[in-house]
Amino acid sequence: MTQPAARTWTSLDGLALAALDYAACDGSARLPVVCLHGLTRNAKDFEVVAPHIAAQGRRVLALDVRGRGNSAWDPNPLNYNPATYAGDVIALFEQAGIARAIFVGTSMGGLITMTLAALRPDMICGAVLNDVGPEVGAAGLARIGGYVGGAPEVSSWAEAAAYARKTNGEALPNLTDADWERFARRIFRQTEAGFVLDYDPAISEVFRIAPTAAPAAAAVDLWPLFGALATARPILLVRGETSDILEADTAERMSLAAPHMARVDIPGVGHAPTLEEPQALAAIDAFLADAP
Repeated sequence: MTQPAARTWTSLDGLALAALDYAACDGSARLPVVCLHGLTRNAKDFEVVAPHIAAQGRRVLALDVRGRGNSAWDPNPLNYNPATYAGDVIALFEQAGIARAIFVGTSMGGLITMTLAALRPDMICGAVLNDVGPEVGAAGLARIGGYVGGAPEVSSWAEAAAYARKTNGEALPNLTDADWERFARRIFRQTEAGFVLDYDPAISEVFRIAPTAAPAAAAVDLWPLFGALATARPILLVRGETSDILEADTAERMSLAAPHMARVDIPGVGHAPTLEEPQALAAIDAFLADAP
């Protein structure tokens, strides 16, 4: 399995940001893939998907969005919003010499992708939206708001796995005990002070103050952003069958608005699919096979 290199870059406002950089295997040059995670997650979410894609001949950059993983925390929580995140991606492209890429965005990562499509459409050649769209289910928004920014008392990896199962088990009912331990190691960081969730708790402040910076915006019309992304480029929508964030009606409306959009629903899974499900991997493989 491909081992990533650690890459850093600097945001326009001076924050040190980080990504995992997976080199493409040998073969003809193809566009790179940029992976963007959800609200409380980080680049480790793609530790299976990224090397899988790299083995097909594409460089993969899995980003730690500011305030998560190895990226610096922002002293101003109001900067935790999709527009700022999109600016960070633009800065990465400029500093790394990347002109265009295919994007894979989970939840908040999909919002960042849609925002980029409005700001810099030339950067995006195609996109995979993982369980996110231009409208969000109220129940899902309330559920995420109920735990984001919390500080669970965790003193071992076993307890971290139990927390991960408690908060995500309903959405991912098929994960094994070993899967939950791996999941926990993605979302927690072990420090000298103990086990902590691997993000800045202050992301919850902007979530509550400004819903437009949450995983999806309940009060803002995001359909124009989806329209910008869907124009003149291929899109794949991955949806968890029982998702409370991307409701079935919204997904159907997305399909009507973008008839060329490919779609796969992952049975029995809620928000959000890990993209490691066989159906998700097969759909991504087919999507990338036809992309430049």
